[in-house]
Amino acid sequence: MNTTLRSRCIRTLAAGALSAALLTAGAAGTVASAATPKPSPSASKTAGSITVKASSTSVKAGDKVTFTGRTKGLPIGTKLVLQHKKGNKWTTLQASTLVKQGSSYSLDAKLNDKGKQDLRVKYDEVVSPTVSVTVK
Repeated sequence: MNTTLRSRCIRTLAAGALSAALLTAGAAGTVASAATPKPSPSASKTAGSITVKASSTSVKAGDKVTFTGRTKGLPIGTKLVLQHKKGNKWTTLQASTLVKQGSSYSLDAKLNDKGKQDLRVKYDEVVSPTVSVTVK
């Protein structure tokens, strides 16, 4: 009976020590993760800006329009695309370019759809203001 009591005490102490170790490790992990700030994915995507200007605000169907502007917060070589608005949806056109030294860009596009075209330049979640071009 003395041996049974002794083995119970040893098991109880071992279980207690193991529980204390697990609780301490868990608390330390929680403190470490709470102290380390995690980067916000939306902050990195919206940490830039794009300006845009069209070479002409009125063109004939099929004529070329040059879009120029500058970027802030986007690295050199970043691919920019031209989009136009159809209804309530933005559609990417075939025109694209890369950000050059000095954070500038120039993009040529032929506009074929007649009427007022709302256009913008986009990279990921960063978009320029809308510019309008009337196609006759």
